[in-house]
Amino acid sequence: MSKLSAEEKFIDLSDYGRSVAIKIAQLFSKTPATPVHVTLLFGISGLIACLLLIQGYYTAAGLFLILKSILDAADGELARVKQTPSYTGRYLDSVFDIILNFIILFTIHQVTNQPFWMMLLAFAAIQLQGTLYNYYYVILRQQSSSGDKTSRVFETDIPSALPGEKQWTVTLLFKTYLFFYTLFDRIIYRLDRKASESNRFPKWFMSLLSLYGLGFQLLIIAILLSFGLVHWILPFFIWYSAGIIILIGIRKTFLKE
Repeated sequence: MSKLSAEEKFIDLSDYGRSVAIKIAQLFSKTPATPVHVTLLFGISGLIACLLLIQGYYTAAGLFLILKSILDAADGELARVKQTPSYTGRYLDSVFDIILNFIILFTIHQVTNQPFWMMLLAFAAIQLQGTLYNYYYVILRQQSSSGDKTSRVFETDIPSALPGEKQWTVTLLFKTYLFFYTLFDRIIYRLDRKASESNRFPKWFMSLLSLYGLGFQLLIIAILLSFGLVHWILPFFIWYSAGIIILIGIRKTFLKE
């Protein structure tokens, strides 16, 4: 099952590793490996990137961040190949993402000795950017005639476990997800309450929005690291958030129902 139908697919700039992710999923599909195993691998990849950052191997750290992004896509692809969608995988993926984002930025803060408040502001900025991307993308997916339905526009009720997963695991991960994401979800929702009432999310807009996807964010970090511009990363993502208002303004002004 694809996230979107063929007619609805757009150029997702944050999804540059999809072709490699599909190959990885096909490779794992012939093994007992589950999507959760791949999620654990992307977590390990992110931690390795942080260790390399501390040791000053910036280019190598950037490569592991890109690997993390590819594996982040591979777990979902494996779930689709094996036809085993799960809320466990959906929430574990998101929980790992936000924890790794914090660890990565904290590591940059440690390496550069920049103010802690700057790191926190950059972390909030990255999360709000990603939340806006996910907010509009999930709305589009829910409106799609075919696609992944495990993600919901509004995460309020504990979902019922799907075949092959345990309810207590889904409940625990769901509550953990809410703990980490509720604040960012509420901020974005308040900025654009009526987005779910619109049925206009053209491909050009979604492609522009994908500049805020986590994969593209990690690519930016990797590029800055490869040029030795580690000191630029935190301030860059703070100012990069200015686009949130621009994108919401476009949606409200030109993409009404």
